[in-house]
Amino acid sequence: MRVSQASDKSPASPPQAYTRLHSHFRWQVPEQFNIAQVCCARWAAQPDATKKVAICAYETGASGQFYTYSELQAQANRLSNVLTALGVGRGDRVAIVMPQCFETAVAYVAVLQMGAVAMPLSMLFGPQALEFRLHDGEAVVAIGAASALEGLQAVRANCPVLHYVLGVGDLEATDQRADLNYALALAQEDAHFTPVATLAEEAAVLIYTSGTTGNPKGALIPHRALIGNLTGFVCSQNWFGFDPAANPASAGLGDLPVGSDAVFWSPADWAWTGGLMDALLPTLYFGRTIVAYNGRFSPQTALELMRDCHVTHTFLFPTALKAMMKAYPGSARHTVRQQFKLQLQAIMSAGEAVGDAVFDYCQQQLGVTVNEMFGQTEINYIVGNCSAQWPPKPGSMGMGYPGHRVAVIDDAGAECPVGVAGDVALNRFDRHGDADPIFFLGYWKNESSTRAKFTGDWCRTGDLALRDADGYLWYQGRADDVFKAAGYRIGPGEIENCLVKHPAVANAAVVPKPDPARGSVVKAYVVLAPDFIAARPLDTVARAEFDLKLVAQLQAHVKGMLAPYEYPKEIEFIDALPMTSTGKVQRRVLRLQEEQRAQQRAG
Repeated sequence: MRVSQASDKSPASPPQAYTRLHSHFRWQVPEQFNIAQVCCARWAAQPDATKKVAICAYETGASGQFYTYSELQAQANRLSNVLTALGVGRGDRVAIVMPQCFETAVAYVAVLQMGAVAMPLSMLFGPQALEFRLHDGEAVVAIGAASALEGLQAVRANCPVLHYVLGVGDLEATDQRADLNYALALAQEDAHFTPVATLAEEAAVLIYTSGTTGNPKGALIPHRALIGNLTGFVCSQNWFGFDPAANPASAGLGDLPVGSDAVFWSPADWAWTGGLMDALLPTLYFGRTIVAYNGRFSPQTALELMRDCHVTHTFLFPTALKAMMKAYPGSARHTVRQQFKLQLQAIMSAGEAVGDAVFDYCQQQLGVTVNEMFGQTEINYIVGNCSAQWPPKPGSMGMGYPGHRVAVIDDAGAECPVGVAGDVALNRFDRHGDADPIFFLGYWKNESSTRAKFTGDWCRTGDLALRDADGYLWYQGRADDVFKAAGYRIGPGEIENCLVKHPAVANAAVVPKPDPARGSVVKAYVVLAPDFIAARPLDTVARAEFDLKLVAQLQAHVKGMLAPYEYPKEIEFIDALPMTSTGKVQRRVLRLQEEQRAQQRAG
């Protein structure tokens, strides 16, 4: 008999530690607050600032280059002076088109301490994506890596308020792609700068979300949002030893014991919420070291980097963990942790449901209980687990982090009963009636979308989950990813997790395939594990036979673990799943592809 996730009765009630954290924690947001000040200036003012490492720039096969908090602040001051000379003022948007590197951290600190608004843009954006964001966000200056300059120049004519492009990296002094050379410009400026005393409510970051339809929306994030992130960061990283009643805007929340050697790394792009708000800024807030790696992710590189840089805390997408699981399965006698001499103390994972297969791998092979986290750009870091304080349930996305009042609500805004799926939502006010500082200010120049995000004081995420009797949430997928097949409601996450447990599957995505008789049938797109790719015959006929047998094995595998109506009626092998830059599977792309194919068959 198959037992639903929501009926799991262990543990019997929310743990005492979880209840205590929630009942005692109170938000205390000062009127004036600046991210750059708490993430850099306060550490740069300490006696050990010239020795305290902020950024470790890692290169494969080479020793890392270390930059201290003193160096970070001095370079940020110089850049702030450069930007001031270019006319950048309080509230102006400055685009940052940079990879993980020291200069990117410098750019964020420089822009934020000026009271200007940082506008992160991914290095992966093509001309159309760049142009829309630069034009819509009205960026007045763009700071771009050398490899991003051609793209910036290609769209500049259509961005009339973009007055200057600052080029970073190995550039000729006369490079025409940039108005200013970063290194030369900073060398001419003073290392002292008087920061702007910003309000906590002022805008700090304008970051564009990747919506399922239409143009992306710019979410305006205030300085106070970093305070709202901190409880989730501390919990998800098992970064404990703090008083839950402490003021998170002071040095009280989550400060580590003296002599802590915590080192953080994540492959998450610092141009996205996951890299900026979940990795770079909170690590600097606690005055610790973050590793910057400007290169493609691979399981081998990730494990070697964590070994070489003595990484203790990390944020890894489920897709990254799945790739590691298939490439380095390890064994009971010789675990991956032992093989790479890992020093990991905590792993946070987000972006997709982790699933129990990855959960077990992290425990058995990496020696860490993974803490799943859930949030989105507008309201980040609101739900998750903390193995140091309460026992995670494998496959559950966890519970609301301290300070956040989270619920599963229906279309009318009422809380759903236990076991009934609904929209994950966050209330503007915590359990004590205090305003939650995590909230975004609104969508840039888009009041109607901002209003549509809310039902009363509830901010909807558009992600479906159900709550069990103990208060744990179980992710069911995006509202637009859930579908019906033969009258049954299908959540793709559970089927994908089941498929990944088979040794042949590296990753999978489940979508509806239109069917004249049943409306839709379950279809799975599968990326094969390396060993099975190598085993596929080159001969066309032999390969077809191999694939048919493997499809039957995978279908039988799902039938044996889930309900009969959930097994994929069709499986298609592909080289790679369409992914966002933040590691999320783009099921919408595959769903639209199936709809187009159905139209072609009907035509």
